[in-house]
Amino acid sequence: MALFEYQFLQHAVLASLLASVVCGVVGVLIVEKKLVMMSGGIAHTAYGGVGLGYLCGFVPLLGAMLFAVGAALGIGVMRRKSGKDSDVVIALFWSLGMALGILFTSMMGGYPPDMNSYLFGNILSVTSGDLLLMTVLTLLVLLVIFLFFEDWKTFLFDEDFAKVAGMPVSLLENVLLVLIALSIVVLIRVAGIILVIALLTAPASCAALFTRRLKSRMGLAVAFCLFFTLVGLALSYLLNLSSGAVIIILSVVTYFLLRLLPERKRA
Repeated sequence: MALFEYQFLQHAVLASLLASVVCGVVGVLIVEKKLVMMSGGIAHTAYGGVGLGYLCGFVPLLGAMLFAVGAALGIGVMRRKSGKDSDVVIALFWSLGMALGILFTSMMGGYPPDMNSYLFGNILSVTSGDLLLMTVLTLLVLLVIFLFFEDWKTFLFDEDFAKVAGMPVSLLENVLLVLIALSIVVLIRVAGIILVIALLTAPASCAALFTRRLKSRMGLAVAFCLFFTLVGLALSYLLNLSSGAVIIILSVVTYFLLRLLPERKRA
């Protein structure tokens, strides 16, 4: 009944739906290409954009998007130029973004804003403006995935063949990094910058236990993420707990429980 009475719960449910779509679709690409730590670096760099948004008076999620996309492209360029030092590059972007976020908020007059909802997630505090930006980004991610879907299959499972076939591998890699950045922005209000890595990887990893087919994995990952976010939202509301933490704990525990089950033949 509370869902029909309170607008903030309606916003939370809509945010869960949007987050589940991008999390399931892009999360499969992240897990398959082993870009989990890079995703973490992009997510933490986005913290600088949140701080800049508060400092300059514009929507913090918009600042997070600018920083996340910039970090994604920057990490991609540095990674291609110095593959051996990619972990160093990710760590430096990671630290730089967090440092800038702290610096920008410290420069504000009066009391600094509460950044916990961006760090750890608070799906119950999603605003109409947040929902609008999340919707636009989700539609953009789905459009790009649809347009490049056949190319993704080749790029993910046999990159060498993709190069031989003359596919624009560098372009696909850059597009993937931008998609990761946009997905992180969508998920920040749900799981937070610090916890977003788990939400990007747990549903996709759960889906990989049941099927190898790319389209099926994406669909199943969306279903898992929707389950995690909605059940986590309900538990956090009923028990008065942190929504981001509950969602992440539920997703991680579910993955480990599924891994303990006997091996099954994947379709």
